[in-house]
Amino acid sequence: MAPLPDSAVGRADRDWSARRSDARRNHEQIMAAAIEVFSEKGLTATVTEVAARAGVGKATVYRSYPTKDALVQAVAEHQIRWVDARVAQAAAQEDPYLALRDFLDDLFQRLVHDPVLLAEVMPREELRAATMSSLETLERIVVAARDRGALRADVTVLDLRILSSGCAHALADLGNRDPQVWRRFAGLVLAALGPAGPGPAEPGPSPG
Repeated sequence: MAPLPDSAVGRADRDWSARRSDARRNHEQIMAAAIEVFSEKGLTATVTEVAARAGVGKATVYRSYPTKDALVQAVAEHQIRWVDARVAQAAAQEDPYLALRDFLDDLFQRLVHDPVLLAEVMPREELRAATMSSLETLERIVVAARDRGALRADVTVLDLRILSSGCAHALADLGNRDPQVWRRFAGLVLAALGPAGPGPAEPGPSPG
């Protein structure tokens, strides 16, 4: 087969580059649209709604994500990267208790408008490998805060996960989207993990 003329090779390279650029742009638009639509309408939102928000055809979405579940999982992976970055930031703080407080506050503020993070990441018993690294880092923060006496002596990272997930799911089930309410519950979770105070006083002897 005769080689293509130089002009044809150059044109082919430009066409291929343009196609890759278009595909990358479509992917970015679809991901941004999916995050917005799921935030506004929850996980009942449809691929058609995501495609419309992205300004592409439904077939374009399905070329990258064959099912809605695949699209939801892609958004979940995107949100996991946020969690990873935020946990790493917390680990860099000097005071582990303040790091935990700020992390919980930011997490709850994110969860107000992030049903994918709440539904696909928070409650998972079988964690993704990417999440395990962040969970181990978070556990070190919890242990450090516990060793300083800022948390109960028996607190574990599992306690933190269960309380955070439970409160977040309860607020979501109630349809509450008030950031201040979610922030209050982030504080309540941390307070529940704080050092145990003295128990109720023993009743004294009855007079007589």
